Amino acid sequence: MRIKILFRYLIEEIYPIFGVILFVSIFIVITTKMLSLIEMVVSHGASASHVIKILLFVIPEVLLFSLPAATLISVLIAFLRLSSDNEIIALKASGISLYQILPPVLTFSVAAALLSFFISAYLVPWGNRNLREILFQIIKAKADIGIKERVFCEPFKDILFYVNHFSSNQGIMKGVFVVDKRDKNEISTIVAEKAEIASWPKKGTIIFHFSKGTIFTVDKDYSFLRTIEFQTYDLNLNLNNIGRPYLLKKKPKEMGIKELIQELKKKNMPEIKYNLAIIELMERLSLPVAVFLMGIIGAPLGMQIKAKNRSLGVGIGLLVFVIYYICLAGAKSICETGIIPPFIGMWIPDIFLATACIYFLRSSQKDKQISFVFIKDNAHKDIG
Repeated sequence: MRIKILFRYLIEEIYPIFGVILFVSIFIVITTKMLSLIEMVVSHGASASHVIKILLFVIPEVLLFSLPAATLISVLIAFLRLSSDNEIIALKASGISLYQILPPVLTFSVAAALLSFFISAYLVPWGNRNLREILFQIIKAKADIGIKERVFCEPFKDILFYVNHFSSNQGIMKGVFVVDKRDKNEISTIVAEKAEIASWPKKGTIIFHFSKGTIFTVDKDYSFLRTIEFQTYDLNLNLNNIGRPYLLKKKPKEMGIKELIQELKKKNMPEIKYNLAIIELMERLSLPVAVFLMGIIGAPLGMQIKAKNRSLGVGIGLLVFVIYYICLAGAKSICETGIIPPFIGMWIPDIFLATACIYFLRSSQKDKQISFVFIKDNAHKDIG
């Protein structure tokens, strides 16, 4: 009976902190992205519904990034509070061992790991795919999104723009220089005094209406040059034809686990693409394990810190989290070079966490305190 009470007591300590950390993480990311989203609305004609959808599609990536830290810090702070109030000592005095305290932590860690797997396997690919689709729709609705004054830019594949003056509100460009490389046999260069933009978002069509200019056409071998002067000339772009192959060709981050496995089964696959696909797959599988281990580490780590300052627990949790992500980033870089096979290298951060987990559990079982100077000082202050 008392084990059930303890189970409920610990869960009620952990879950509120976990929820607050995830909420704060989402809030911070949304706040940092608001300026760029507002600029997209003001300058590029994105609607409020576009902004809401973009935020919705970004949230899975934020949750996945925050889950390891949230899992670790929530368990660590809960046990830090129990330890600082001497409740851990009381539990041990009543005959409850460390391993009898762990089941609530195990349950919570498993739930967090399953949530991490669901987000990484389904929500993140869904968010990345839809994010690219919504950005494509914005480009279709507002053709001038990538055109800048006095800057060589390529807002559409194989079409290079340079304009001296551009009024995005009126869609009028002055002093226009365009290089059209869409035709595999020849390159066309358009120089015009002025150009106007007209778009039909529903049809996915954009028309650049040039006035008073010259078209220079040269073949790939530079064997002939054709010059055409014009008063008016229309350059038609069908964004559905330009964008559809791009949208259909998914990147590894936009694929589900089954799609990644099918991709890896393809024959004669370039080594670089193969490495990127298997790195993504291994990361999807290793991250839930890391979340589980983070939760387990939090319990003995919190029990060994003798301090009433909860910010200390947050700091130590973030330190472990940062070390883990440094290891993960290093492992990904090494695996991309091919020095270490991805199915081995991507598990190195989890091996680090598993080793730390075993060490802290053994130290906590032997009632050893972590020997950090700043923690000792805090402990002495609390006693004094």
